[in-house]
Amino acid sequence: VQLQASGGGSVQAGGSLRLSCAASGRTFSNYGMGWFRQAPGKEREFVAAISRSASTGYADSVKGRFTISKDNAKNTVYLQMNSLKPEDTAVYYCAADHNIGLIASEYDYWGQGTLVTVSS
Repeated sequence: VQLQASGGGSVQAGGSLRLSCAASGRTFSNYGMGWFRQAPGKEREFVAAISRSASTGYADSVKGRFTISKDNAKNTVYLQMNSLKPEDTAVYYCAADHNIGLIASEYDYWGQGTLVTVSS
């Protein structure tokens, strides 16, 4: 499956952004989807995931501020990010696999990443 992430940009602290990840090439509904992020000098970390049955999970650092959702008809997964903080600054990647997980190595397919910059 091919993944194309978009929606990144620059925003002030407290603002919002919505990331999108469009999938193609395989049956989207057969895959769970995850969002990860990587800040400069840091390892890639889990942000949120949504399973094939639409169960969701979040990192503690984003719980209550970020919402993951998907639209099977549009083959797209979204990450709504509210109350953004400077520490949310990172390149955000979407990923796909038949089963979701918290570790990047559990995902077989990755998008190219989209940069989110949050200024104080």
